[in-house]
Amino acid sequence: MAESKNQSNPSDPDQVSGEDYQPYVSKKESITEFTVKAVVLGALFGIMFGAANAYLGLKAGLTVSTSIPVAVMTVAFFRLTKNFLGKSTILENNISQTVGSASSSLASGVIFTIPALFLWGLAPSLAQMAALALLGGLLGILFMIPLRRYLIKQEHGKLPYPEGTACAKVLIAAEAGGAQAHNVFLGLVVGAVYKFFIGFLHLWKDRIYVGIPKLKKALLGIEATPALLGVGYILGFRISSIMVAGSMISWVVMIPLIAHFGEGFERPFFPETVKTIAEMTTTEIWNRYIRYIGAGAVAFGGIMTIIKSIPTMIASFKLGLSEVTSTLQKRILIKERTDRDLSLLVTLTGVGIILLIIVVVPHILGTAETLSIRLLGAVCIGVFAFFFVTVSSRIVGLVGVSSNPTSGMTIVTLLGTSLLFSLLGWTDTVGMVSALTIGTVVCVAASIAGDTSQDLKTGFLVGATPNRQQIGEFIGACASVLAVCAAVVVLHKAYSFGSTDLPAPQATLMKTVIEGVLSAEIPWSLVFVGVAFGVIVELLSLPSLPFAVGLYLPLSTMTPIFAGGCIRQFVEKRYQRDQTQLAQRREKGILLSSGLIAGEGLLGVGIAIYAFFVGKPKGWGSTWLGSFADVFSFALFILLGYFLLRSTKPKEKS
Repeated sequence: MAESKNQSNPSDPDQVSGEDYQPYVSKKESITEFTVKAVVLGALFGIMFGAANAYLGLKAGLTVSTSIPVAVMTVAFFRLTKNFLGKSTILENNISQTVGSASSSLASGVIFTIPALFLWGLAPSLAQMAALALLGGLLGILFMIPLRRYLIKQEHGKLPYPEGTACAKVLIAAEAGGAQAHNVFLGLVVGAVYKFFIGFLHLWKDRIYVGIPKLKKALLGIEATPALLGVGYILGFRISSIMVAGSMISWVVMIPLIAHFGEGFERPFFPETVKTIAEMTTTEIWNRYIRYIGAGAVAFGGIMTIIKSIPTMIASFKLGLSEVTSTLQKRILIKERTDRDLSLLVTLTGVGIILLIIVVVPHILGTAETLSIRLLGAVCIGVFAFFFVTVSSRIVGLVGVSSNPTSGMTIVTLLGTSLLFSLLGWTDTVGMVSALTIGTVVCVAASIAGDTSQDLKTGFLVGATPNRQQIGEFIGACASVLAVCAAVVVLHKAYSFGSTDLPAPQATLMKTVIEGVLSAEIPWSLVFVGVAFGVIVELLSLPSLPFAVGLYLPLSTMTPIFAGGCIRQFVEKRYQRDQTQLAQRREKGILLSSGLIAGEGLLGVGIAIYAFFVGKPKGWGSTWLGSFADVFSFALFILLGYFLLRSTKPKEKS
C-alpha cells in the first residue's frame, strides 16, 4: 500500500483553492477505505460516546464533539490489533471516526427535547423516541449531501471547520506515529473511577455548598466532578467565565434580592402557590423564579444568534435550493473519486420517504387520530429542517460544533410551530406533544448536519470518498440510535429528569417555550426580565447565549466548568511564546478532557442501569468524614485539576 504524502499542508486551509487542493491521499489513488472492521469499531465507539454525551447533556445542558477522541481511539485500537486484523489505512481510520462521531449529535437532539415529554408525565415508548431520532438524523444527513461540494470544497479556505481540520491533523499525525491515544484512555479510566467512588460508593460528596454572610439565601456551590472540569477545559476561559458570570448573578445577586424584598410577603407570590418567599429555600427560589428569568435569557440568546446569522441563513438557503435543484446528469459526470457524493435521486427519495412516514405512521408525532396535524407537522419538519441544516452546516464551519446554536434553532422551530398550532386552536396536550416532537426531528437534523459537515471536511483533507463517508454517517446514526434512547430512558428511571442529579435543562427550557405559547400559565414578567439581561449583555458586546446558559443553570454546575477554563487559560498564557509546546499541551489537554467526560458519562449510565434493575446504590456514605466532608471533597477536586494540568505536559525528548 502506497500513500501520497504530497506537499500540501492540511493544517493550512488557506493554502490553495478547493479545486486545486491536493489531499493527503491522492484523488487518483484508491486504497482500502470502507471495511467491516472500520464500520463495526466506529459503531461500538459511537454507542459508547453517544450514551456518555446523553448523560452529559442531561446533566449540564451541553454536549461536546467526539470526532477527535474517536479518531484517536480508533488509531490506537487498530495498531494494537494489526497482527490479527491487518494494518489499517488512514481512510479506514477516517471511516471509523465518521461512523462513531454521528452518535454524539444524535444524542444532542434527543436530550434537548425528548425529556420534556417525561416532565409532562407523557413518557414516550423507546420505539417512538428511536423513530424521532433516526428520522431526524437521516434527514439531516440527506439534506447535507447536496451542500458538500459548495460548503466543503468550494468554500475551502473560507470555512475552516475547526473540529474537522483538527481531526484530519490527528489522523495524519497518527500515520507518522504522533497520536496521543494515551491521554484519552487515561481520562476514561480516571473519569470512570472518580465517578464510581462518588456515584456508586458515595465515599465523598459530589457537591459542596457554602453560604455567604450578610447575603440572604445566597449560596456558592461546586459540583466536583471530572466531566464538568473537562468541559471547561474544552470550552476555554472566555466562554466558561461568561457562563459562570451569568450563574453568579442568579445565585449571588437575584436570589438574595428576591429573598430580601419578598421577606415581608404574607402570601405566596406567583408562580409559587404554596410557600411564601420567606419559607422557601435557596433552591426553591431558583426553581420557581430564576429559571423563568434564565429561560427568557436563553430564548433571547438563541434568537439573537439566529438573527446574527441571517446573512448566512439567506446565502445558505439559496445555496441549498440551487444545489438540490441541480440536475442528476451533472452529478453523474463527476469522475474524481474524492468528489463523488450519493446521487440526487437518493437524496430526494430519502427525504420523500421520511416525510411520508411521518404522515402515514400515527404514533411518531404522538397524534394517532389527527391526520391534519401529521400533515402540517411533515411540512414544518421539511421546511425547518432544510433551512436549519443549511444554517448549521455553515455556522459550524466558522465556530465549530461545540458552539453550534442548535438550541436556538430548536427554540425558533418550537415558537413557529406553537404559534401556528395556537392559531389553529390546537392548544391541548396533543398540540404540545406534536410541537415538541416536530422540534425533536428538526433539532436532531440540525445537530447531525453540523457533525456531518466536520466529518466531510476531515475526509476532504485526507482524501476520502464522500459517498462512502455519507453511507458511514447513515450507519452511525442507525447503529447508535437505540443505545442513545435507551440511555435516556434508563437515566430517567434512575435519577428522574428535573432533579438535582439530572436537571435536563435544555428540555425544561423547550417545555417552558411550548407552554408559554400554548397556555397562559407562565410568568411572562420574569421571562422578559431574562430578555432584558440578554439585551444588556449584547450591548456590552458579549455573546448572550453562554451568559444566558449560566443564568439558567445552577452555579454548582458552572463553577467546575470555570475551573477547567482557568486551567486552559493558565496553560495558554504560560506557554504562549512556544507555539509548538502550546499546541502539544492544548491537544493533550483536550484529549484528556474528552476522556474524563466519556469516563464519567459511561459510569453514570452504568450506575443508572444498575439502579434500573437493582435499585439506587447506597454505597458506604461519606459520614465517615464528619465535619471534614466538604474540605475533603474540595481537596480531591483540586487534585483532579492539578492532574489535568500536569497531564498536558509533553514528554521530554531523550
